[in-house]
Amino acid sequence: MSDLVRDAHREFWRPPLAQPAPSAPLAEVCRRCGTEFMVGAAFCHICGSGRHRTSEAAESNWMRHFGFLHAIDFGRVKSWLGLPLLSLCAFLIGIGCLLAAIGVGLVSVHDVSDFEAVQLWRIQWLMAACAAFLVGILFKNNQRADS
Repeated sequence: MSDLVRDAHREFWRPPLAQPAPSAPLAEVCRRCGTEFMVGAAFCHICGSGRHRTSEAAESNWMRHFGFLHAIDFGRVKSWLGLPLLSLCAFLIGIGCLLAAIGVGLVSVHDVSDFEAVQLWRIQWLMAACAAFLVGILFKNNQRADS
């Protein structure tokens, strides 16, 4: 019995073994904003993303195709032009139709019938531009916020 107790003091003062770090954190956090989920919540209370959302669902989001729109600051454009959102959209559609009419006008023609067809397309794009500008004028709010 004394043989077993003799080496006990070495074992007692030995530093504890290093335990491996846990692979998953104890509290589940949001993948989008990093906020800890509330108990029993299915969605993040900060950004609203799903708790059990898979990575495939995040990649199949159709809004990722419109990422270039973040470069355009619509608030600054709206205040610079002094237009509400609907009028601004109609104005941009009208500009697009004007550019399409110019593009159709640049088409090379080889025959008189081709020339007439190109002119008809050009007229249709110009009419669409006029309609878009008219819609923009009709949706413009002339009342000022300070009155």
